[in-house]
Amino acid sequence: MKSVLKVPFWAQIVAGLVLGVLLGWLARSQDISWLYTTLDKVGSIFVQLLKLAVAPLVFFAILVSITNLRKVNNAARLATRTLLWFMITSLIAVAIGLAIGLLTHPGAGTGLTPKDGKAPEGSGSWLDFLTGIVPTDVITPFTELNVLQIVFMAAVAGIAALKLGDRAKPILTLSEAVLELLQKALWWVIRLAPIGTIGLIGFAIADYGWDLIGKYATFTADVYIGCALVLFVVYPVLLATVAKVNPLQFYKGAWPAIQLAFVSRSSVGTMPVTQRVTERLGVPKEYTSFAVPFGATTKMDGCAAIYPALAAIFIAQIFDVQLGIQDYLLIAFVSVVGSAATAGLTGATVMLTLTLSTLGLPLEGVGLLMAIDPILDMMRTATNVAGQVVTPLIVASREKILDHDAYRTASSSPVADPADADAVEGKVPAAA
Repeated sequence: MKSVLKVPFWAQIVAGLVLGVLLGWLARSQDISWLYTTLDKVGSIFVQLLKLAVAPLVFFAILVSITNLRKVNNAARLATRTLLWFMITSLIAVAIGLAIGLLTHPGAGTGLTPKDGKAPEGSGSWLDFLTGIVPTDVITPFTELNVLQIVFMAAVAGIAALKLGDRAKPILTLSEAVLELLQKALWWVIRLAPIGTIGLIGFAIADYGWDLIGKYATFTADVYIGCALVLFVVYPVLLATVAKVNPLQFYKGAWPAIQLAFVSRSSVGTMPVTQRVTERLGVPKEYTSFAVPFGATTKMDGCAAIYPALAAIFIAQIFDVQLGIQDYLLIAFVSVVGSAATAGLTGATVMLTLTLSTLGLPLEGVGLLMAIDPILDMMRTATNVAGQVVTPLIVASREKILDHDAYRTASSSPVADPADADAVEGKVPAAA
């Protein structure tokens, strides 16, 4: 057991990927039903464990992050700058998605027809999006995992706590304790990621096979190339020119969060690691505790910008619908304003249906992409999480609150358990 724990976490993840592919191929080629079922159950349980913590984690993370802004100078300015850079990077990402889609025509030559698609059981529209922000009661958003409504309630509670001042201190102390408890429990789930990887990747290969992936080869390549351009070109350029820091050091420090996002396919599930690597890269903890939870629920360059842009072009070509310049502008608008609809969970179906309904494209097109979605979601989520670290770095650097010494010395070593991080790093916890 000790020898397993000594293996680097990234190596455990890679081993899980390789083993998952092999077992998935074996289950499909040899028609081994019990292996197929086992891979399905292992992957499903891992995702379910992540989702189990999502609702309370989002609520308390947003509440605490808003109240922590009282400890930061120019809090309103920081929040505004953060939102502004979220929008700027989303616009860049959606422009890249549109450009790749227009150049490659991902829907051409696939052999797919409108009959291959089917409408999703749930869909998103602007009316649903706007009216769905405010919950009808305080229980349903948690039982139905409506993250947007949970964010709304947490924001209201956080702002109210700020207005109450010292009278809200008992509630804040309790909220911070609950948040630490949730992060501790989620950390145990994160340690299971290599096992979860075996199930998720293995089931994808066993269920879909390589033939199906072949039909979506151009679209899959487009999503991966688009995300790679944002991840390895746009972000480094912004870091070098705007934040004026070494981009290579960013990848070194942020790698633990990026690799976990790729495997877990959940921005919220990765949030504790994202927050730790952002702090380790020199962003003040008080600002990080606001920017990262906020980004984990709204900052989605992969799921809410690149993917819906490419998917809209793909579906339009399958259904033989011509898109004009006004449609591309609408896609950009939806990507910036509606990204909160993705809510940091695995998959981007709500965002896609929101985009399709805005453009008037058939929602049956969603069914064409559901089969390939797990393969795409890994790269999308990795891009999302990288952006959730880049934006606080840019803002902190421009506002001159970035610890450049910490940034230069950040390592790629696994992030410590958040509950034990202060002890591991030799820091003395701040007084409550």
